[in-house]
Amino acid sequence: MVSVPRRGVPRWPAVVAAVTMSLLYSVLPSRLRIGPVWLLPVIVFALVTLAAGARRRGYHDLTHKLGLALTLMVTLAVVLSAFLLVARLPGVKMPAADLLRESGLIWLTNILVFALWYWEIDGGGPAMRRRDRHASTDFLFPQMQRRDDGSAQNWAPGLLDYLFLAFNTSTAFSPTDTLVLSPRAKVLMMCQSLISLVVIAVLAARAINTL
Repeated sequence: MVSVPRRGVPRWPAVVAAVTMSLLYSVLPSRLRIGPVWLLPVIVFALVTLAAGARRRGYHDLTHKLGLALTLMVTLAVVLSAFLLVARLPGVKMPAADLLRESGLIWLTNILVFALWYWEIDGGGPAMRRRDRHASTDFLFPQMQRRDDGSAQNWAPGLLDYLFLAFNTSTAFSPTDTLVLSPRAKVLMMCQSLISLVVIAVLAARAINTL
């Protein structure tokens, strides 16, 4: 594998997001979680460490693949947790506070994991993106459409922009101010909206049932 020098964006915001979502997932009760409480944080820490080592050695393609593997693994865990939340709810008497907390944890983890998805795929990945001139066939942010003062040429999205996009997708079920261009981005956005809709529907159904 040949190392290729590239001018990319810093990865530390994604590391913070990955650690945060693994900790949020570990707070879930065992009935909604895969394996012991330490399993996902340990796996995430191992993949983050491997990705950091690969990046330092210039193996950007391997770093990107490890990031995608981490994100896919947490996505599958969130999907399973949402399924278990729905499957085990009928006939189970659960305090409203517990249901709200568990649903909220899944919902927040869903936002973080898809923010990472968007951050990993946009423009071919963080190693391919430039901080001074962003170009992408996945998303078109409002800042990229400004032509009056030339500021669009010096702007590039950060993790907060992808987090904002993921938050809007989970709340409004739409990207709001950002245009979604590529098929893969549209598929990811549909998956995120579906998970969020399932969690919100569970809360609404239980709320109606208690009336």
